[in-house]
Amino acid sequence: MSMEFNKILAALLCAGIIAMLAGFVSHKLYHPHHLEKDAYEIAAAESGTGAGPAVAEQTEPEVIDVATADVAKGEKLAKVCASCHTFESGGPNKVGPNLFGVVGGDHAHKSDYPYSDAMKAEHGKKWDYDALNKFLWSPKKAVPGTKMTFLGIKKPEDRAAVIKWLDTQK
Repeated sequence: MSMEFNKILAALLCAGIIAMLAGFVSHKLYHPHHLEKDAYEIAAAESGTGAGPAVAEQTEPEVIDVATADVAKGEKLAKVCASCHTFESGGPNKVGPNLFGVVGGDHAHKSDYPYSDAMKAEHGKKWDYDALNKFLWSPKKAVPGTKMTFLGIKKPEDRAAVIKWLDTQK
C-alpha cells in the first residue's frame, strides 16, 4: 500500500513540475503584442459608460404616426410586455399592472396595484399617444423613478404599432 501511495504522489509531483516548466518556457518563447487601443470599439449603451466612445444621447423620441401603424405587428411586439402585464378586461396584475383600457386612461389607473411614488405623482394625467410614445421609448426618462425596468422600444414604427394595438384593448 505504501509503495502505491508513493507512486501516485510521485506522478502528481512530476505532473505539477512539468506544468510549471511548460508555463515558464511558453512565457519565455511567446511575446504577445498588446494593442494600444481596442481594434473594434464598442459604443456603450448609455453615454459615458463602458469602453467605447460616448453615444450621442437622444433627449426626445421621434414623433410617431399611430394612424398608419400595423395592429398585427403591435400585437406581436406586445408579447414581450406580456411577461409583466396582462391586457384582458379584469385581468390580474403581474409584475406590472393590467393594461386593459390604458390608452386614454389615467396614469396609475389601477387602484389595486402598488405603483411607484413617481407614477402616483402622474395620476390624473392621461395616457394619450404622445405620453405612451415617450414612456415606451424610455420609461425611466418619461417618469423618473418608475419601477418599470424595461429599457424601451427604440424604433418609432414599433412604438406606434404597440400603441395602436393597445388602443384596441378597450
